[in-house]
Amino acid sequence: MRRARNYAALIPDQSETSVRLPILFIVITVMLDAMGIGLIVPVMPDLLLEVQGGTLASVALWGGVLSTVFAVMQFIFGPLLGALSDRFGRRPVLLVSLVVMSLDYLVMAVAGSIWLLLAGRMVGGITAATGSTAAAYMADISKPHEKAANFGLIGAGFGIGFVLGPVIGGMLGEYGARAPFYAAAALSAINAVFGYLVLRETVTDEIRRPFDWRRANPFGAFRHLARLPGIGPLLLVYFIYQVAFYVYPAVWAYFTQERFDWGPQTIGLSLALFGVMMAAVQGGLIRLILRRWGERLTVIYGHVFDIVAFGMIAFVTTGTLALILTPLAALGAVITPALQGIMSRAVGDDAQGELQGVLTSLNALAMIIAPLAMTSVFAAFTAPGAPVYLPGAPFLVSLVLMIVGLVVFLRKGSALAAPRGDTVA
Repeated sequence: MRRARNYAALIPDQSETSVRLPILFIVITVMLDAMGIGLIVPVMPDLLLEVQGGTLASVALWGGVLSTVFAVMQFIFGPLLGALSDRFGRRPVLLVSLVVMSLDYLVMAVAGSIWLLLAGRMVGGITAATGSTAAAYMADISKPHEKAANFGLIGAGFGIGFVLGPVIGGMLGEYGARAPFYAAAALSAINAVFGYLVLRETVTDEIRRPFDWRRANPFGAFRHLARLPGIGPLLLVYFIYQVAFYVYPAVWAYFTQERFDWGPQTIGLSLALFGVMMAAVQGGLIRLILRRWGERLTVIYGHVFDIVAFGMIAFVTTGTLALILTPLAALGAVITPALQGIMSRAVGDDAQGELQGVLTSLNALAMIIAPLAMTSVFAAFTAPGAPVYLPGAPFLVSLVLMIVGLVVFLRKGSALAAPRGDTVA
């Protein structure tokens, strides 16, 4: 296994600011990937009613289909883009994807049919699969004991995107369901120019890996990584957590509109509160938690907190209490970077893109399953004639999944976790 390197050491002639600018670009890129999810959440009910018609329950199912198509593309292309970045470098993969993302948002802005929206979400899923390449870049520049904390920066970028997406979508949605997409197109284009100017390549001949189709697909890459001791159970825990987590983007807009009669602005505000707290947890608080508890206890803490949060949200009765619980629920977001840190330290430098590609595919697979499952549960418990009226039923499903994930981690997945105090410099 090749030792991890420090990016600053690769370019000693560069200033500290020049070293940090690529990291800023990576965080912004992940933020824009997250906006691809959160941007359309506040306006999706109105957009689908405008394009497709029908009832709120029926368009919720269409919303689940669009989210699933987005995720299918991420599932397929996550390992492919990760493998391409291991072979050709992180820089070209990231920059080309951003340009295509900008064009895709423009297409979505003028879409007049459900099929064009479907095609737009397919392309958007491919471009958003660069999360694997961004995470591999972060792994390239991190020392082994810094990986979990630095993956927290990526989580913070995701959280900021989760904030900006709903905020932009909610505010601009008041002027029409199309307006948010024009803003996202402009942001993607600006970031592509920024990356062209500041991004330095981290893949050198020392760690460059030949492209292999057998490992450039989600199934082949998963089989290869799962053979590594202790990785398989951790991948399962990561997947279960992602399925449970995606209850928020899958049903939050429909849940709050049905339960509290919220409009786009309030929905956007509530998701923004969640994103702000998630960014604060993964960008800063996780370093303190890792230093005090280590990776193993951090993963356990996150599961326990989410179990409690999902149970409370499922039965919340007032909009005010829901707004209070929304940011508190983000405190469980320490799970993802802690798991990423454990797994990244267990694989070689020449397989970081492959690992992150598999994690992107697992995340995408969760996005395939969660929207369809959660919106179906929501529809079943809110449709006329439902045996029990319970809009919060999807959150109870997530609660059960978190219990399962915690059991798997405690029994089989914690052997690779670093002891307390060994994860942060």
